Amino acid sequence: MTNIKELIKYSKELSVLFVEDHKDLRKNSVYMLKNFFTQVHSAVDGDEALTKYQDFYKNNSKYYDIIISDIQMPKVDGIELTKNIYTINPSQIIIILSAFDDSKYLLPLINLGIERFIKKPIDYQELLKVLLLSSKKLSKKDNKLNLSHRINLDENFSFDRERNALFNKNENIYLTKYEIIFMQLLTTDVGKIYTNEDIVLNYTFYNENLDAQNIRKLISKLRKKLPKDIIESIYGIGYRIVLESV
Repeated sequence: MTNIKELIKYSKELSVLFVEDHKDLRKNSVYMLKNFFTQVHSAVDGDEALTKYQDFYKNNSKYYDIIISDIQMPKVDGIELTKNIYTINPSQIIIILSAFDDSKYLLPLINLGIERFIKKPIDYQELLKVLLLSSKKLSKKDNKLNLSHRINLDENFSFDRERNALFNKNENIYLTKYEIIFMQLLTTDVGKIYTNEDIVLNYTFYNENLDAQNIRKLISKLRKKLPKDIIESIYGIGYRIVLESV
C-alpha cells in the first residue's frame, strides 16, 4: 500500500495533466488525482493535451510537473504526444497508460525515455506508487537547484536551462520553441563558437528544419529579447554567447 501521507507531502505543490479519451476513466482519475495534487487538468487526446501543455507554460512560466497519458487516442496518440513534449521539454516526467504490451507500442516510448508504463485497466495502487516515486524525484531535483542550471546573462537577465525559460529579473520573457532550442545549444558551453552546421544539426535532432538564412532571422528576433551584444556573430564561422562578469 502506498503511504498516502508521504505522497501528499511530496505531491501537494505539483501539477498533473491527465490525457485519456475514455470519458468515465478520465473523470474518475481526475477526481482521484485532485486528492493529492494542487492542479489537475485533463485532455481528451494528444492534440488537446499539447495545446494545454503550451498554454499552461504561458500562464505559469513553467510546465506541468507530471503528464499521464494513454497511448491509443484519436487525432494525436500518446507516442506522438510524447515526442512533441520532449521536443519542447526533454526533462518532462511522462507516465504512459496502455492496454497493450506489444513492443511496437512500447519500444518507441522506452527509447524516448518515459518515466513508467502502467497497464490498463489501471491499478490505482500501482499508479499512486509510481506518482510517489515521481514526486520524490521532482523534489530532489528542486532541492538541488540549481545555480548550475541558471545562466546569468547580465545583472538582470538569466536563462534557466532546466525550465527552458528566459527571465528579466523575475519577469518571464516568452521564447518560441526555436528560440529555446537555440538558447539551450549556446548555453551548453558558454563561450564556445557554434557553426551554422552545428546549429542545423542540433535542430535536425529535434526534427526541425532550419537553414542558414533562417538562422540569421531567428537570431535577429532573439536579440531583441536579450541583453545587448550577448550573442556574438563570428564572421564566416558561427555564433556564441559572450558574458561579462555578473
